[in-house]
Amino acid sequence: MLDGAAKIESLASEVARLGDGAIAMTDHGNVFGAFDFYKTMKAAGVKPIIGIEAYIAPESRFEKRRVKWADGGEDDVSAGGAYTHMTILAQDNSGLANLYRLSSLAYLEGFYYKPRMDREILAQHSTGLIATTGCAGGEIQTRLRMGAYGEARAAAAIYRDIFGADNYFVEVMEHGIEIEKRVKDDLLKLAKDLGLPLLATNDLHYTYPDDARHHAALLCVQSNSTLQDPKRFKFDSEQYFLKDAATMRSLFKDLEIACDNTLLVAERCNVTLRENENLLPKFPVPTGESEDTWLVKESNRGLSELFPRGIPDGYQERLDFELDVMTKMGFAGYFLVVADLVAHAKKEGIRVGPGRGSAAGSLVSYSLGITALDPIKHRLLFERFLNPDRISMPDIDLDFDERRRGEMIKYATTKYGDDRVAQIVTFGTIKSKQAIKDATRVLALPYALGERLTKALPPSIMGKDISLAGVFDREHERFQEAAEFRALYESESDARSVVDVARGLEGLKRQWGVHAAGVILSRDPLLDVIPVLRRDADGAIITQFDMGACEATGLLKMDFLGLRNLSVLDDCLANVKKNQGINVVLEELPLEDKKTFDLLSRGDTLGVFQLDSAPIRALLRSMAPDSFEDISAVIALYRPGPMGVNAHNDYADRKNRRKKIEPIHPELEAPLSDILKDTYGLIVYQEQVMAIAQKVAGFSLARADILRKAMGKKIKEILDKEYIPFEAGMKANGYSVGAISELWKTLIPFSDYAFNRAHSAGYGVVSFWTAYLKANFPTEYMAALLTSVRDDKDKSALYLNECRRMGIKVLPPDVNESDSEYTPRGGDIRFGLAAIRNVGENVVASIVKARGEKGRFTSFGDFLSKVDAFVCNKKTIESLIKGGAFDSLGHTRKGLIAVYLEALDAIAESKRAESIGQFDLFGGSSAATSVTGVVLDIPGDEWEKALVLSHEREMLGLYVSDHPLLGVEHVLRGARDVSISQLYEDQIVSEQVVTIAGLITSIQRKVNRQGLTWAIVTVEDLEGAIDIHFYSNAYQQHSLNLIEDRIVVIRGRIDKQQDIPRVSAIDLSIPNINQAPIGPFVIKLPAEQCTPPIVDRMKEILRSHPGSREVHLRIEGGSSPTTFRLDEGLKVTSSPSLSADLKSVLGPDCLV
Repeated sequence: MLDGAAKIESLASEVARLGDGAIAMTDHGNVFGAFDFYKTMKAAGVKPIIGIEAYIAPESRFEKRRVKWADGGEDDVSAGGAYTHMTILAQDNSGLANLYRLSSLAYLEGFYYKPRMDREILAQHSTGLIATTGCAGGEIQTRLRMGAYGEARAAAAIYRDIFGADNYFVEVMEHGIEIEKRVKDDLLKLAKDLGLPLLATNDLHYTYPDDARHHAALLCVQSNSTLQDPKRFKFDSEQYFLKDAATMRSLFKDLEIACDNTLLVAERCNVTLRENENLLPKFPVPTGESEDTWLVKESNRGLSELFPRGIPDGYQERLDFELDVMTKMGFAGYFLVVADLVAHAKKEGIRVGPGRGSAAGSLVSYSLGITALDPIKHRLLFERFLNPDRISMPDIDLDFDERRRGEMIKYATTKYGDDRVAQIVTFGTIKSKQAIKDATRVLALPYALGERLTKALPPSIMGKDISLAGVFDREHERFQEAAEFRALYESESDARSVVDVARGLEGLKRQWGVHAAGVILSRDPLLDVIPVLRRDADGAIITQFDMGACEATGLLKMDFLGLRNLSVLDDCLANVKKNQGINVVLEELPLEDKKTFDLLSRGDTLGVFQLDSAPIRALLRSMAPDSFEDISAVIALYRPGPMGVNAHNDYADRKNRRKKIEPIHPELEAPLSDILKDTYGLIVYQEQVMAIAQKVAGFSLARADILRKAMGKKIKEILDKEYIPFEAGMKANGYSVGAISELWKTLIPFSDYAFNRAHSAGYGVVSFWTAYLKANFPTEYMAALLTSVRDDKDKSALYLNECRRMGIKVLPPDVNESDSEYTPRGGDIRFGLAAIRNVGENVVASIVKARGEKGRFTSFGDFLSKVDAFVCNKKTIESLIKGGAFDSLGHTRKGLIAVYLEALDAIAESKRAESIGQFDLFGGSSAATSVTGVVLDIPGDEWEKALVLSHEREMLGLYVSDHPLLGVEHVLRGARDVSISQLYEDQIVSEQVVTIAGLITSIQRKVNRQGLTWAIVTVEDLEGAIDIHFYSNAYQQHSLNLIEDRIVVIRGRIDKQQDIPRVSAIDLSIPNINQAPIGPFVIKLPAEQCTPPIVDRMKEILRSHPGSREVHLRIEGGSSPTTFRLDEGLKVTSSPSLSADLKSVLGPDCLV
């Protein structure tokens, strides 16, 4: 990668256009691209030849050292003595299997800078392979350049014997470079001496001659250099493009036989990739059972256990139907494997999610314990998961406690064999924005030009950027949006140069990585099926084929997902048990609880799974959920598609009778009422699309699933074809043309927007559980939540502020009270010791053990005497002091800092004596602490509050005991557009101008290339922090006000091109923090809207924003409006969220 600049699709098209029948792929050291190359060439009518340009160890592959055959230099062994090269092609399927195995073994056994083979394994796996002397980096050419003809001849003879006289060729190339010309005569002589056939080849690194500049740029990306650098890594020729047969004949007009042999090799190479095989791992079943019979028995046993009082009507029939489909498709083993994994997790106390994706629609999955949702009760369809009319691999993703995901992978590896389990490779593709940035850098043009170009591109939609090809394609649906970008391209020569190079880079593979969750399991050893590699960093075995290729081969792909919220659930339950002595079993909770739905209706869902963002909290307040179905609907509706047609607000308004439920067509109101009644006449779920087709058009559910997929693709030809049986079915059932047309027009967009009900219900369960725990056990839940984000300071600040809002005190760390993590103590939460800077888990364990075995610490000296010696080091003790961990012992932080070094010196000798069995105990009084006879007089004065908080934040990453912004929240809210946490949400888009307010917590001053000063200023509010870039102009204007711990208001332009948003400052001002809110908060309401349900809802909203500002209600209607002052209990803190909540219920004009 970052070497070949030929895009497979364009290469296939050009080979087909030229009429050449075959082309070979020989990537350096791997066969990553073999599957895609094979499929693309086959589709273009071109014969694919699979090969590799192998790295060969100069001695044994096990020798991990550099080897020189002469005096070194560029004529000696490549890479300073690490390897040579050899071209190897698969002649038939046995050769392809050997090629894969050799590529795998090169990684597993021979890796040294690169994956290397050697003569030993080449000899063991040479069947079906054709090899050549290779390129200029090959062993034969290397020895010839060194003048060692005898050694070259001997090596070639050995390789001839390994591969066979008819399978080893002397490879000749003609790219017009000196290194090839130097050895050409010797190569021809060697071929004649040993009777080896010649083979003419063309080393292709890009498709068209004009692509040479793109390839040169790609090499600069690889080597982190620029095109202007004379020492950059580059090719010495621009002849590495696709050449047709006539060109090759012309180049080798004196060696016609070499070209003839090329055709001969192409004819000899005939391989077929393994596809659509059943390579699912074999599940061990009891003697006398098959996978099919055991699945039937286990499923029936599970169903009986779920319903001990008798299986309800319809369940046994559904189970039998599903089992019949699964066994006929050959998937019995798959479900047994998945059920075994889940059973093992539960046995080991590893929390498993209740189900994700369409698998929750299977009663077999429910019976086996794979999922925790009754699909019949929740109206989930099996056919959405596994279509009886189409054999396709089921796909069950499993969620585990993120901290124990590795244990599950280890179990699968142990049970099914480490030679049959691997993680999955991924390939990073250079996208449009990255291509522009890379092109700008390699052309040595200003970074700002690349920024201007990327910002001129149309914004991403659902994470997808427009391609550079699309920018210039008039037929592209987003062509008009790219007018600004094209104007830059046309008007500026540098911009044109950047874009032209970027278009050549876009779409190329940048690097390989590992799938975040995917694991491959195989019935056969993976070395017999696909190529693999070993990651050098940790020894992990990874496929060389990506997920799609592995699944197409027939291997089982499973996602072992680590879900943080499952960790939160487990920690919370442990907290509840420890703090209150209550055992909560989530799986036994009915999905109905008043306190939970009250919390959801208030939108108090910060930290609740899937319901955390500000806009979704506003939607919850508008919707006022009162059933599990509402939770599922929120998850399904809060996505770009449904929101684009206002379905989320329609659902909330229809549910709360603010809007009338309108049928799709009068004829369809009664037939569809059962399907759409729980979603208020809206199509929210894909399963509803299927049920509608079944009900009105007479489709089977399997046929309806095919229709749903066709609708989602939006291809007119397919839709026209599907409409014919749909129309005929509805006509046969007596529906009019108008009803048919209206339903079809409604179904097509909604089939795309509609969500998988099984997935939203499965995740809805986790949402309910987290909301239940927050509503019923708030202290324990928030402690678990804070623990889960302890490494994310922005999230920690956000949830810490939520604790303050909820009235939960988060206390500083304490050596007598804190455990490692955040710990509930009654109604408060104690900060964890492990979160203190420079305090590791071993230190915390020692402190907890010491106070458990020797009693609570009574003084600073008592602490030092009881803990292990390694705790008594300068950094640890200083951090504990500044973090407030000794506050409860009666010492001031400033006082302890003044004496702790003296105390540590005094204790050192005592600890050494303890280690050899002599003891010298501390003694002390409340006024002073004595350390081995040295009395420590600890001063009683303390730092100023600002300095105390500054040190606290330095050690804890957060303000905990207090916050400089507490008490001035109303000033911040009045001055800003958005809180800092909202900048991370999707509603705030790149290039938007925003105003934020907060505290400056750090300043990094820098100097640019022009010698001008600029700064990165970190600003924090009560919900998070963000970096503000004050570039030179803004810096010069506002530098005097850039002071740490100053409260500021900043207007700037947000940049969300990177993973972490940042703001470029436009203006800065200093707010008046002594300003108090003035005047009442006035709401106006038309008299006809003043009904008990509306008033009750308004009161709920006001109570969820408590404060000190008086509220007036103005009732409008009749001759003159009437204003009422609401009671003291309804005073509020005015904020954008309060305004948004009121507007969502009372209308956009409700505030005066």
